[in-house]
Amino acid sequence: MTGPVAAAEGVLAQSLRSIRLEDVPVAQPTARLHAATGLLLESTGAALPLGARCLIDSPSGMPLPAQVVGFRGAVSYLMPLRQAAGLATGLATGARVVPEGEHQQPLIGPSWLGRVVNGLGEPLDGKGRLGGETPLPAQPPKVHPLKKRPIDQALDVGVRCINGLLTLGRGQRVGLFAGSGVGKSVLLGMVTRQTEADVIVVGLIGERGREVREFIDQALGPEGMRRAIVVVAPADEPALLRMMAAELCHSIAAHFRDQGSNVLLLLDSLTRYAMARREIALALGEPPATRGYPPSVFSMLPQLVESAGNGEQGAGSMTAIYTVLAEGDDQQDPVADTARAILDGHIVLRRELAERGHYPAIDVGASISRCMPQVVSEAQLQAAREAKELMSRYAQVGDLIPMGAYVPGADMRTDRAVQRWPQLEAYVRQGTHESAALPACWAQLREVLA
Repeated sequence: MTGPVAAAEGVLAQSLRSIRLEDVPVAQPTARLHAATGLLLESTGAALPLGARCLIDSPSGMPLPAQVVGFRGAVSYLMPLRQAAGLATGLATGARVVPEGEHQQPLIGPSWLGRVVNGLGEPLDGKGRLGGETPLPAQPPKVHPLKKRPIDQALDVGVRCINGLLTLGRGQRVGLFAGSGVGKSVLLGMVTRQTEADVIVVGLIGERGREVREFIDQALGPEGMRRAIVVVAPADEPALLRMMAAELCHSIAAHFRDQGSNVLLLLDSLTRYAMARREIALALGEPPATRGYPPSVFSMLPQLVESAGNGEQGAGSMTAIYTVLAEGDDQQDPVADTARAILDGHIVLRRELAERGHYPAIDVGASISRCMPQVVSEAQLQAAREAKELMSRYAQVGDLIPMGAYVPGADMRTDRAVQRWPQLEAYVRQGTHESAALPACWAQLREVLA
């Protein structure tokens, strides 16, 4: 055969020989939506691996992103990654569920400082795309317990009561236990503005959307925002996105820690993270155990918390402060009880103190910093213990003094507590915009006890 036909066939044969097998497109597995119950979507028709990202066709023309969270037999369970209202309107059985393939992890770098992102690492502040050169892992990295750098340096948080009586160390993980309306957010703002840290990572998880702008403008301010990264997942976001936002905070903080920076991680709140895990577990059919929380919640909390703390020798530090909501001021709430066991200390805020105008409303007697003996001298430790003892003794007789039922002279230590109470009370009180440096706090404590 000669002529143009033969030439065309020769070109076609040459092209076929140059095609590699891996370049040949293959059919993409596509599942179909089978059922939708609450937040849980069920699909059949294709094996979708756990954790895979998918797109679900919707009548609006905008696919609904979702992630595989479980499977049973031939049924894969998915949860939406976006607010389903509006996007999911009109979803019907048989809708296509298309896997996204290999998910590209966001790239992180110094350009993230001063930005506000969601649980997927996408910008929310309208300042353009985020740049970076290092892939951010989906799960927070773990540090071998024998390779972790010990906590041996005090951390100045600018709050006199904490600096003097509950001194924290760089790399410590501490819980801030409080009910609603007792000054938790105000105390977090004081710590955020005054703590000595190179990078501040703030996670606003499951809180009111109104608080996001208030925290950025009032707690951080322009100066604090320059060294901060804010991860936002308000209460109206899907449970999966709230959970991912909390884990993203730890991944971001761990990245800068491993780059040699001193990082402060503030997660508000650990309870909302546990509630998001509970929503997902209950939707998947896991039986409730303690006060409605499935067992998997209490196994995931240590995994999240253990990713915080100091890194290996040569790396920076990562101090973490988690707020824990005490429902109805119940300190025996299962999440609060678990958090106390896995954290390196707890700071308790009391409603009774807040109602008396005592701010910050820290109950010194019920609070403890387990790392304080490692970062202060023996003299400072003894002074803090003496102050706590005097405050405890005064609490026993404080109600008797106005009634005239207290008789001095029966106990010398109690008399000293009553005598020193005005100075002790002034010491643990502090204005919202008042700063208290660590050396000055120790010096003032010695004066109070002199």
